[in-house]
Amino acid sequence: MNTKKQEELVNVFLSALEENTRPLYREIVLYLSELGYHPQKERSYISFKHDLHNKQMAKMGFQRNKEQSPFFALRFSACKGYSQRFADIVSTAIEKYPSRAANCPDGDCVFCAGDPKTHVYSYTFPGGETKYHCGARALEIPNLKADDIGEIKKLIKEEHAYLLKYEAGIGA
Repeated sequence: MNTKKQEELVNVFLSALEENTRPLYREIVLYLSELGYHPQKERSYISFKHDLHNKQMAKMGFQRNKEQSPFFALRFSACKGYSQRFADIVSTAIEKYPSRAANCPDGDCVFCAGDPKTHVYSYTFPGGETKYHCGARALEIPNLKADDIGEIKKLIKEEHAYLLKYEAGIGA
């Protein structure tokens, strides 16, 4: 259960959203809350973490651009079988941020628990090369729309089970 201060933090953010966007973010916040993720202010955004593993599942806030458009980012690195839309998000992150390549498959990172190949983002490009991106990061889901909510909830549930098992040591 969220504290009054946490509810106020989320309500201030939601009230700043446009009428058509607000229900999408509200539904995600409620689902995260049901699973035990608590909102907390970090820099210029709201981060959602769980007391049992303290890993960030999601974040939301406003872009620092002229339009101050909202953004939502989700950690789904342990998930498999997601749609082409989410595969494209992984591909974009790999290409846009080459400095965030995952080092754990080579044994160079100890931040996340579990087999490294099970918790990094991966994408096989048309030429056959597979590249990896750090799985500890939440990736921005651009242009959030109602059609995304079902898949986002599925990804949250799958990532949550992984984090409970490997980070908190609780069987899923």
